[in-house]
Amino acid sequence: MTVMETTATPTPTPPEPPACCTAEPGPPPRPDGRDQYTISEVVARTGLSAHTLRWYERIGLMPHVDRSHTGQRRYSNGDLDWLSLVGKLRQTGMPVAGMVRYAELVRAGAHTFPERRELLEQTRRDVRSRIAELQDTLAVLDYKIDIYGGAEQAPERPRTG
Repeated sequence: MTVMETTATPTPTPPEPPACCTAEPGPPPRPDGRDQYTISEVVARTGLSAHTLRWYERIGLMPHVDRSHTGQRRYSNGDLDWLSLVGKLRQTGMPVAGMVRYAELVRAGAHTFPERRELLEQTRRDVRSRIAELQDTLAVLDYKIDIYGGAEQAPERPRTG
């Protein structure tokens, strides 16, 4: 009789989400379990203006925001997470229309995953292109800084730029 060793086939592990997708935005939920925030509290937590928050809601970028019995907006932790994502999308340079389209797709449900993915992949391509442009610009700046650093030690001579 022979004993055969077997090894389990490794299961691929999904990539770790970035901190912005796992960490809570700001302080944890309130101790009493409520996760409702006034517009002024959201302004303080996000740095966005009340005008911007209302505008996001008007144009469809912000999902339906609950209201109190007096009609005041009440934001949830989920709303704060969404605003954090919107902030990241803004930083990518995604046009507002693209962000609104993404929000519409999210609200439409899981069947829009392929379209959402394509939208995010295009944004990633745009960001990578901008990073490459910035790296080229940085190389020029580094070169010029090195020239001026060497110029302090070298005798004066005519230069361009």
